[in-house]
Amino acid sequence: MNHLIAAGPRHSLGVGTGGTVVAAGVGKAGECRTDGWTEVVEVAAGNVHTASNTGRSHSVGLRSDGTVVATGWNNEAQCEVGSWREVTAVAAGWRRTLGLRADGTVLAAGRLAEGAGEVSSWREIVALACGDWHSVGLRADGTVTAVGNDRRGQCAVDAWRDVVAVAAGYLHTVGLTSSGGVLKAGDRSAGAGGVETWRDVVGVAAGSYHTVAVTTDGRALAVGGNDAGQCDVAGWREIVAVAAGSRHTLGLRADGTAGSDEHGQCDVAGWPPSRR
Repeated sequence: MNHLIAAGPRHSLGVGTGGTVVAAGVGKAGECRTDGWTEVVEVAAGNVHTASNTGRSHSVGLRSDGTVVATGWNNEAQCEVGSWREVTAVAAGWRRTLGLRADGTVLAAGRLAEGAGEVSSWREIVALACGDWHSVGLRADGTVTAVGNDRRGQCAVDAWRDVVAVAAGYLHTVGLTSSGGVLKAGDRSAGAGGVETWRDVVGVAAGSYHTVAVTTDGRALAVGGNDAGQCDVAGWREIVAVAAGSRHTLGLRADGTAGSDEHGQCDVAGWPPSRR
């Protein structure tokens, strides 16, 4: 399933009817300027580990024809994706955008300083995730690779097997297995502590300091920092997908609506993102 919702540090994105994109939150860098986007099938939002980085984010949209659009903070050319073709998935991190091509290779735009953009050698990739300073790739055989800053072991994923989805936060990485379990790497205190006990999971997302999951019965699970209520999801029902930002969490309901703020990034009550 494509990512129909995405959460940045202070904004949220959702794919609406006909491939339009709706946005909520702070848009000081232009990250919410998605009004002209059409035929979008997936969105990604650049993230930073602290909401104090005001106006430093970007938004990315994957169109049905395999081209990519981006808007927002572009200080390191993370929005220079107009020439990309044959892309099947996108991911966005801090000052960085990744694009998965149909042949299993990966494109990168933006900051390369920490090595998180060094993905040109990746092959047979089927899914991507971006943390602040590291990038994660899921291979077709269920193994996982990661590059970038590894100071807390967030890139220690080489031993993972049977993985079907990945997510990356500030200092942690999580992987969903085909059996519905969740693997974690990195700093336990950064938001992944306890995910090993989760069962019957069908989707995962990683925020800066928290991790969120969707279960087979449509419930949401969350663990980690909860200073802004980003883990208060115990009452959510009929959820089919989740997204995690710096300090907020989004849930996509089975009826195509979204629900959760100090910055308005949770003002999504009127959203009707369609499911494809």
